[in-house]
Amino acid sequence: MLNSLFKILLFLVIVAGLSMGATYLMDAQNTIIGNVMITIAGVEYTFSPLQAVMALIVLTVIIWIVLKILSFLVAVLKFINGDETAITRFFTRSRERKGYQALSDSLLALASGDAPVALSKARRAEGYLQNPSLTNLIAAQAAEQAGDTTKAAQIYKELVKTPETQFVGVRGLLKQKLADGKTDVALKLAQKAYALKPKHEETQDLLLQLQAKTSDWTGARATLQAKMKQGKIPRDLHKRRDAVLALSQAQAVMDDANTVEQREAAIEANKLSPDLVPAACLAARNYIDQGNAKAAARIIKKAWTAQPHPDLAAAFSEIAPDETPAERLKRFGQLAKANPDHLETRLTMAELNLVAEDFPAARRALGDAIDNDPDARVLTIMAAIERGQGSDDAVVRAWLAKTLTAKHGPAWVCDKCNTVHSDWVPVCTSCDALDTLTWREPPASGVVSATALALAPLLAAAPKSEASDDLPVTIDDAEVVDDTDRPADDKSA
Repeated sequence: MLNSLFKILLFLVIVAGLSMGATYLMDAQNTIIGNVMITIAGVEYTFSPLQAVMALIVLTVIIWIVLKILSFLVAVLKFINGDETAITRFFTRSRERKGYQALSDSLLALASGDAPVALSKARRAEGYLQNPSLTNLIAAQAAEQAGDTTKAAQIYKELVKTPETQFVGVRGLLKQKLADGKTDVALKLAQKAYALKPKHEETQDLLLQLQAKTSDWTGARATLQAKMKQGKIPRDLHKRRDAVLALSQAQAVMDDANTVEQREAAIEANKLSPDLVPAACLAARNYIDQGNAKAAARIIKKAWTAQPHPDLAAAFSEIAPDETPAERLKRFGQLAKANPDHLETRLTMAELNLVAEDFPAARRALGDAIDNDPDARVLTIMAAIERGQGSDDAVVRAWLAKTLTAKHGPAWVCDKCNTVHSDWVPVCTSCDALDTLTWREPPASGVVSATALALAPLLAAAPKSEASDDLPVTIDDAEVVDDTDRPADDKSA
């Protein structure tokens, strides 16, 4: 608005100046004073002021024409000497200069966020340069910045028609479909872009992410293999993610009749990454189904050495589902030796001793876990131990009250967006990132529930008469022990 007003005012000032100059010249012409005399070769020429100005203009035009003719002659000489584009450059030089200036203005406007000006300048540059491959990309980006996705899509489709700009057009359409949430169309565009430029790292990552999101595990493994061959991913990371994809492939065929394929994929995933807990559990259960208990135990022990986990304990209990609590405690002792100082090992052995009603041994199994910032699982087991040893209800309730404000223990947490998942998945359900879930303590929220703060003193100070009605009398009841992290067979016990 201000720019247009400024142009109008400037135009009016110029017109007024020219009018005043013309009026002055007309007045000067009617007087003798002010004539211009020029002597050329001894001949005097007298011009009125108006004639002098007109002569000066004519002389300027003649000089400009002479210079153009000389420039054209130079271009002809260059053409004769072998410069085939000299004459063409002579005629297009001005248009190119204006076109590149408009292109430069468009880029500056785009960088400054002025999308309408960038789009207008891009169109002007196209009119001068007649080079769509150079100006359409800027026009598409300006249209997207202005919120005109339809116009941007049209320009991207035009770019797809030209071999030199086909990849740019496909990539632009791909990003639009991703923004619109059209995963299936985006996957096809990603495959097209990958076919055009298989070594383009961003396209590889997008294709891998979309293949994993749509459960195309075979295609994802092929893309991952290509990344590794091109040196775009370290070998150890490739091995880990290939194991994740192999595990997902095994889980995808669990309901199919071809269990052999599932079994082979599960075992392959475990071999690729023995510390991947879901892969170890799936491979172990496949060996259990085959009756190969030793192989199943070997897999679980190896995984337990790297990362003790409740799911591994559950799979280990399935090897001998009918054993007594004493037999199970003895067998799990061999598993505990693989990683004796880990908290998960202590919790597992404490729970097994609770089931065997050996409460002193359960307390010894916890070790110093009760003193080192215990979580809700440790505190719940302590409440069960106190109940089993016949402590007062107030003591039991005091331990349970602490669980209200204590940490909840580790969970499957996405390293990229910190989303907590109840079960392991290959792709985060929140940010769609591949292989970002790790078993760790979720980040603290920094907020303590007001209800928990209010209930804690009530639980700790509850009268014995109320406690006897609310709390379980025996250790066998499931309310006392936090069984979310216990093996499946231990829960039934």
